[in-house]
Amino acid sequence: TRWLADNTGASFGYTVEAGNTVGAHLVDAKPRQGGLNAAQMLDAPPAAMLLLNVEPEFDTPCGAAALEAMRKSAFVVALSAYKHGAMDYAQVMLPIAPFSETAGSFVNCEGVLQSFNPVVASVGQSRPAWKVLRVLADQLGLAGFEYDAIEAVREAALQGVDIAARLGRSEAPPLPQTLGSANGREPAGDAGFERLSEVPIYRSDAIVRRAPSLQQTRDARLAGQIALPADAWERLGLQPGDRVTVKQGPFSAELPARLDAGLAAGVVRIPTAHPATASLGALFGAVSVHKV
Repeated sequence: TRWLADNTGASFGYTVEAGNTVGAHLVDAKPRQGGLNAAQMLDAPPAAMLLLNVEPEFDTPCGAAALEAMRKSAFVVALSAYKHGAMDYAQVMLPIAPFSETAGSFVNCEGVLQSFNPVVASVGQSRPAWKVLRVLADQLGLAGFEYDAIEAVREAALQGVDIAARLGRSEAPPLPQTLGSANGREPAGDAGFERLSEVPIYRSDAIVRRAPSLQQTRDARLAGQIALPADAWERLGLQPGDRVTVKQGPFSAELPARLDAGLAAGVVRIPTAHPATASLGALFGAVSVHKV
């Protein structure tokens, strides 16, 4: 995309995945010194895993595979503001405060540092995650966690970081000479359909997932359904209220079906980050659909 803009005289800009995506990159929140990224850890689970404010079945591209990885790991510690599926596989759960109950900072996509204070006090024995990590690091004898105030953490994290310079860099990658085959994914082929997926607006984080008012909206109700194009709807003989079985590799789920005339032939829309669809595979890929 950057190459196209540079060579056509078009304007170019970035959008980001979340409110603090830029901030995470500025402090180098990525694997270093032989570390593994999330996908690598899920493919080959290490002996111990530490989950920080994450529900693997909802917050990863393949919830079913993530849960398998959790069960294969010998020791899982989950830091969370809520009770969730980790009760089934974690050896230790530690209560932490949600972002609304702690101070912190975001760096938005414009490069503006936005600091905030807690809206309310932490509940019970929960503590801000950085304080829990500090205590764990102290118990393990790890250096670099000796902070008593969130302001000190922010100052250390951004010390020497020129935000404007980092955001202003123009480093367009070279154009590949050949195109890959859909990142290694197999086309729909005999499986019948290609899955199209997204994270529904009211399933995007632990707080909105647990908001009763939001879960009663139309958007939330549709999140646990499969949408099929008109030709597939007719071919399967479906009626409003019918259910279908969806198979994706070794994974499967039974879902309510609905018609979406705006979908292209051969494409089905199955949202992710939902209990009804968490047992399926990756967000995109080949699936088969059969009427129950």
